[in-house]
Amino acid sequence: MIFTKYLREIKLGIKNLIQHKLRSSLTMLGMVFGVGSVIAMLAVGEGASKQALDEIRKLGSNNIIITAQKPADEQNQQNTRILMSIYGLLYEDVQRVSQSFLNVLKVVPVKIVRKEARLGERVMDMRILGTTPDWFELVRRPLIAGRTLSRYDLDNFCNVVVLTEHGARRLLATRSTIGQTIKLGSDYFEVIGVVRSENSQGGGLQSPDQQIDAYIPLNVAKATFGDVFTMSSAGSRTRELVELHQIIAEVDDTANVESTAAGIESMLKIFHKKKDYTISVPLALLRQAESTKRTFNIVLGSIAGISLLVGGIGIMNIMLASVTERTREIGIRRAIGAKRRQIIIQFLIETVVLSTTGGLIGIAIGIFIPWLITTMAKMPTVVTPSSVILSLGISSGIGIIFGLYPAIRAASLDPIIALRHE
Repeated sequence: MIFTKYLREIKLGIKNLIQHKLRSSLTMLGMVFGVGSVIAMLAVGEGASKQALDEIRKLGSNNIIITAQKPADEQNQQNTRILMSIYGLLYEDVQRVSQSFLNVLKVVPVKIVRKEARLGERVMDMRILGTTPDWFELVRRPLIAGRTLSRYDLDNFCNVVVLTEHGARRLLATRSTIGQTIKLGSDYFEVIGVVRSENSQGGGLQSPDQQIDAYIPLNVAKATFGDVFTMSSAGSRTRELVELHQIIAEVDDTANVESTAAGIESMLKIFHKKKDYTISVPLALLRQAESTKRTFNIVLGSIAGISLLVGGIGIMNIMLASVTERTREIGIRRAIGAKRRQIIIQFLIETVVLSTTGGLIGIAIGIFIPWLITTMAKMPTVVTPSSVILSLGISSGIGIIFGLYPAIRAASLDPIIALRHE
């Protein structure tokens, strides 16, 4: 019975809106663009944040990356004559990190050498990484062909190399890949595998791998290329002694990453007389990026919320004008027995229908705009269910809040005065 009564009020409210199609459509515009902008702006912000977070996660949220860095005072003396520059991480640092911290599961040392790679007439400059098999467990990249380095390769000083997809395409194009022999510097290495590589940055942190990488056993890199590197540029010649260029440590739990990183830094300060290393913690960057994302979403949501507020005010103004226009109609309904509650419900239904319909159209526009941006500009966007539900809820709520005052005003009219209204 109650449902039938409210159904009649709903039909009456919708009928009144349909009788004034143009006015109803214009009234909904504010809500349409408000809801559409909320969803679209949050989708763009969510997409950009997701992309940055994914890049950081690729670095490993449980990893600590220690990178050799030339001391600042020696960098400022590049134009002076320096016979030998000694800096960077030490082989002993690997043992210290793995044995001093119980939370550290794996430690991967990395020696980096830049050499020319050659196969027949094909030549390219490569970044050769001497490392251990654990590298491929900490810096996980899809294996395209063959295999990665193994403990057997290290124990037997095998001259084997794992290339990236980019390097394999440049160097081994039109030839078989696995089993091919290429020349790195002045030595020959057998290609045993090809992995996919990343060539991107996450939150300002350089990814540990690059497209031009070639991975060989650490002991082979040390025996083949040594620890001393000579660099010539603009009439100057610099020699550097660097044992290791990078150490990556994997921690057992994300809760222990930052404390372990602080412990490693304190330990390195004891054994390194000068600041010749930097410590990067992807987890800290991840948290910073997530915090920035929350702030970004709040700002975007607030800006879009203002447009929803403006849309609600527009609905209220139109409904107030509608009350004035329909004063005689209200007086007639009150004279034949309609209660104030029924008048309030009638006008509330009209505002809720206006705001909800506008919200539904706005959702369609809000989903279409991110799709268009992704398709045309190749920019990632993510429409989250929460943004759709939130926008629809706010639009319905605004319809009730801003429709309440005109409804109460209509219900409070004196029937006799309303009937005399021209």
